[in-house]
Amino acid sequence: MAPIEQGQDRDKDRGQTQGRDQRQAHGGASAHRLAETIVERICRLACVAALIVMLVVIGVDILTRSLFNFSFEISDELGGYLLVVIAFVSLPVCQISGSFHRVELVQSRLPPFWRAVSHLVFDLLSLTFCALLLWQLAKFEISSYRFGDRAPTYLATPLWLPQAVMVLGATAMCFSMVRTLAADIVRLRSFARTAEGPGEP
Repeated sequence: MAPIEQGQDRDKDRGQTQGRDQRQAHGGASAHRLAETIVERICRLACVAALIVMLVVIGVDILTRSLFNFSFEISDELGGYLLVVIAFVSLPVCQISGSFHRVELVQSRLPPFWRAVSHLVFDLLSLTFCALLLWQLAKFEISSYRFGDRAPTYLATPLWLPQAVMVLGATAMCFSMVRTLAADIVRLRSFARTAEGPGEP
C-alpha cells in the first residue's frame, strides 16, 4: 500500500505543479490581483453606498409617481451624479482585483519573463494616462470652483462637487497603478532570478 500511496502523492504534486504552470503561462487574472488597502476599501464601500442610495432615490421616485402622480424631480440628476461616483471610484477596486479585460492574444504566446515585461510596459503606460487624466480633471475642477459653475437643474448643484469625486477617483486609481507597477517589478525580478538560477555554479 505504501508504494501506491507514494505514487498517488507524486501524481497529485505533479498535477498541482502543472496547473500552477498553466495558470502562469496563460497570464491568469490571479497574477494581477493585489491585497486591498484602506484606499481601495474606502472606494469599494463608497461604490456600495452610492448604489444603495441610487436604488432608494429611484425607488422613491417611482413610488411617488405611481401612487401620488408626483415627482421630486431630482432622481435623474442624483442618479447621474451617483453614476459618476460609481464609475470613477470603482477604478482602483477593479484594478487591484484584476477585473479589467485583458487581451491575451500576444501575451499568452510569450515566455513568462517577456510576459512580465509586457505587463510592466502596459501598466507604466496606463499610469501615465491616469496621471494625465488626473491633471486635466484637477484643472477642470479648479476652473469650475473658481467661476462658481452650477448645474442648470432644480437643485442647481455646484459642479465642483461631482467633479471632485472624479478627481478623487483618478487619484486613487494612480495609487493603485503605482502598487501594480511595484508588483510587476517584483514579479519581473523573480523571473529574472529564476532564469539565472540554473546557470549558476
